[in-house]
Amino acid sequence: MLLKLEKIFDHFSDLMGWIAGLLNLLMLVNVFYDSIMRYFFNTGSIAMQEMEWHLFAMVFLFGIAYALKEDGHVRVDILYDRFSPRWKAIINIAGTLFLLLPLSILVVEGSIWYVTEAFTSGEISGDPGGLTHRWLIKLVIPASFVFLIVSATGFVIHNINIFRGIEAAPVRDIKSEIL
Repeated sequence: MLLKLEKIFDHFSDLMGWIAGLLNLLMLVNVFYDSIMRYFFNTGSIAMQEMEWHLFAMVFLFGIAYALKEDGHVRVDILYDRFSPRWKAIINIAGTLFLLLPLSILVVEGSIWYVTEAFTSGEISGDPGGLTHRWLIKLVIPASFVFLIVSATGFVIHNINIFRGIEAAPVRDIKSEIL
């Protein structure tokens, strides 16, 4: 049962990674277009420049859920690498339940007013020719942390499976990752 549940959460996290990758491609096209227009045709668009950092923010925020699933997040591995898979699973579960989930819930709760304020005030870019509907990019903040909560749930289930011996712990070779 837990393995099936883990697969569902993993598919969701993979979807977030796919979306982040697609947004990265869109950002690449946007930067290429904006650079060509600016340097070869001496024209540019404030909206396109703003779209660059909007897309970058979305890549980063949506990619967090995928990075957690792939165990690509930052961690101090000096002690962690020496632990047994069961102890690693315990540390991952405790870190997720006591640090990641409460922080994610605080960010979601604390950013809702931020989106609401931008929506109700009709906030737009301060630059002439900039993007309108600033609330859309601000909505990405709570949405991405909701996605992170979903991914964290799958991460906890994955580590429960490792702890119970149902699933083998992933093998990470730090030396090959560095090179």
